[in-house]
Amino acid sequence: MSLYRNFLSVGGLTLVSRVFGFVRDALMAAVLGISPVSDAFNAAFRFPNLFRRLFAEGAFNTAFVPMFSGALETEGPDGARELASRIMSWLVAAILVVTIVVEVFTPQIMVVFVPGFVSEPAKFDLTVFLTRIMFPYLACMSLMAAYAAILNSLGRFFAAAFAPIVLNIVNISALVPLAILTLEAPDTAFWVAIATMLGGIAQLMLVYWAIRRAGFVPRIRLPHLDPEVRRFWILAVPAIIAGGITQINIFVGTIIASGADEVMSIIYNADRLYQLPLGIIGIAIGTVLLPELSRHLSAGRDGEARQSQSQSLFLSMYLSMPAAGALIALALPVVRVLFERGAFHAADSANVAQALVAFAVGLPAFVLIRVLQPGFFSRKDTSTPTWFAAVSLVINIALSLALFGSLKHVGIALATSISAWVNVLLLAVFLARRGHFAMTSTEWRQQGLIALLTLVMAAALWGGVALLGPVFDPGYFFPAQALALFALCIVGAGLYFALAHFTGVQPLGGLLRRLRRS
Repeated sequence: MSLYRNFLSVGGLTLVSRVFGFVRDALMAAVLGISPVSDAFNAAFRFPNLFRRLFAEGAFNTAFVPMFSGALETEGPDGARELASRIMSWLVAAILVVTIVVEVFTPQIMVVFVPGFVSEPAKFDLTVFLTRIMFPYLACMSLMAAYAAILNSLGRFFAAAFAPIVLNIVNISALVPLAILTLEAPDTAFWVAIATMLGGIAQLMLVYWAIRRAGFVPRIRLPHLDPEVRRFWILAVPAIIAGGITQINIFVGTIIASGADEVMSIIYNADRLYQLPLGIIGIAIGTVLLPELSRHLSAGRDGEARQSQSQSLFLSMYLSMPAAGALIALALPVVRVLFERGAFHAADSANVAQALVAFAVGLPAFVLIRVLQPGFFSRKDTSTPTWFAAVSLVINIALSLALFGSLKHVGIALATSISAWVNVLLLAVFLARRGHFAMTSTEWRQQGLIALLTLVMAAALWGGVALLGPVFDPGYFFPAQALALFALCIVGAGLYFALAHFTGVQPLGGLLRRLRRS
């Protein structure tokens, strides 16, 4: 399969997952709203996700995939499976230790994680309670991410991409009756936490079934050091630090946000919205690109590796720039249509929309990081991106502290976007200096035209919102709002792709031929 075919497979399933995720988030917003209880739930849910990205997605996807892909090329399936068994034994041991420590010392840890909650005992106690329920979710997600890394290296992307859909279906099944019942908000948060844990178990079972069918189930045993495991840790520790720095950005944002009521929930809901294009474009490309680059480089196919990265760069900007422009132009209508009902009010929509605009400014950068980092990781260089992530961390902390007093939730989101663009600049410059990344004059022209077409499309969408006027006012007939928003999205997408076709940025016939060849 080619890069385009794999991207379509992962991106299509990610789109379905995000649609289900939107349904889940809309139901969650309706039952929890923007409130102290939603702040407690979001903090508790974010905590195991921090460790999941640190241990599984950080170490495994960046350190393990190149080693596993190389073992497949040089040692065959048996050697690759044995390598996976030895490394996964260490991952399981690390997860077990962390889970026990956190379950025992949750109150002390949450004092550091959400210091702003300490002055509100009921909110803090609920956060601790929900964290203890959901933290074992880390074990399920970490094992799932490890199995997914193996499947992705084998070119089997379906199960891992489909697994989040299972989580969303389980959550929706719990939220529908909760939206109908009139439970107290803390009781609602408890049942959503239980559903999240059950969804994590269902995800793990699905991916385990897929890896069992592939005949690549790693055998977990007592961990011990050997040369290859030592080499993995040499690669993984900087990757964990790099992933940890990224998570520290989130951690710092959480600490700052805990100092003001409802800011954490505002940030969470805005984050969920821009994650749709990020998941479809950035995560899908990164998932496909890292094992593909690793295989090409392990086999000495430098030209093919460079071509894959060039295709990924074009595709990511071709899709993420208009997505960012649309989110900026349609921020308030999108939030209003998706979330404004039940306990989620008009003022909440305005606040979430402001944060969404600030996040959307950084959306192309978040995607580019996923495209450029594999250029280092596939060459087994995990330390250089770590330094760049450290620089972006310092910038993010400084800007968050400087902007929070006056801009609140917008300041945190804007700081995140600016620091992401700094990270992109450092990654691109150093890849270029090493001769692993270069853009031709034609590619520069394409990128400039993509930016111009995005501005034209965003202006048209902004004009459409102004023209429709009262349709997007609070309390207006919901089906009319949803239909108007859908029509604007169709018009915006049609305008952008038509302009891209006629300006030669990407003729539709050429794109279809690429996909047909794949």
